[in-house]
Amino acid sequence: MPQTDKEYDVIIIGGGPAGLAAALYTARDRYSTLILEKNGLPGGQIMLTEHVENYPGYQKISGFDLIEQMKTQVAGFGAETATSQAADGIRRRDDGMLEVDVNGAEHTYVARSVIVSPGSDYRNLGIPGETEMRQATRVSYCATCDGAFYRGKHVLVIGGGNTAAEDTVYLATRFTDKITMIHRRTEFRAEKVLVEELYAAVDEHNIDIRLPYVPVEIVASEDGSDIDHVKIRNVETDAVEELCVDGVFVFVGMNPNTAWLKDVLDIDEGGYIQADPLTMKTSLPGVFAAGDCRCQAAMQLATATADGVVAAMQLREYFRDPSSWSVDTCDQSGQGW
Repeated sequence: MPQTDKEYDVIIIGGGPAGLAAALYTARDRYSTLILEKNGLPGGQIMLTEHVENYPGYQKISGFDLIEQMKTQVAGFGAETATSQAADGIRRRDDGMLEVDVNGAEHTYVARSVIVSPGSDYRNLGIPGETEMRQATRVSYCATCDGAFYRGKHVLVIGGGNTAAEDTVYLATRFTDKITMIHRRTEFRAEKVLVEELYAAVDEHNIDIRLPYVPVEIVASEDGSDIDHVKIRNVETDAVEELCVDGVFVFVGMNPNTAWLKDVLDIDEGGYIQADPLTMKTSLPGVFAAGDCRCQAAMQLATATADGVVAAMQLREYFRDPSSWSVDTCDQSGQGW
């Protein structure tokens, strides 16, 4: 357990790629650095990814192995990591120091600056078989990350928003042989232009749109390594059908891990932290945001690490002149800066 009476130069909340990248830079700059990770192991969502093929420098690597390398690199420069430390409060003292409470104020850590990188979680379906098939890498929540694994395959896409419409076209035009797409409503929630593009691609790229349907269960093969079939239910008739697919893509939204920050930082309607996209500065002086938790983040591994690097470099400027803090954040609609 790190010392609770020690004052650090920087506390990084979240040990995922954004937090580890930030720690690499702050530790190399010889700033005393503490990473607070709520789980038993750092890493975040990428730890659940068996094959990473879109991170520069690696043709293919598992999420676990990539995080292990990051952790070793960060520790080599002296950064400390405290696991099972769920941050639940930040306060700025009159002297400018920041206090971070963890585990219901069981401990309080103090630092000159804080980088918040708690990430976000994909919104799950909550149906039987989802977790098991995600672990078997047959359920995905990211077309950019995993689309290439389904070349010439038949996949099921679930969702009706912008991401679902865009990523269905992305998968169909680049990788899959067939897509069955279901949405629980009779109309899509996506923007009209995206829906038009989706329907324009239906015939040419073998997209079967089924409305209104919801998933019921993802049934594994006998050995548990593949999907045998997916049960879907017609919302209007209650009829249940079985689809034989090779994979499932779930696009039903994200949940940023920021609920505990709603009275601390400016947060948009979706729960994302409003931060200056050039500096990662938030509304509270001394606190930066990095990764999937900030509004308009690209939700990619490479951009999360980039956010962490930017925050760490901007931290130097803050230490030189804390009084110069200013923030240009995204608007409440999240549509622009």
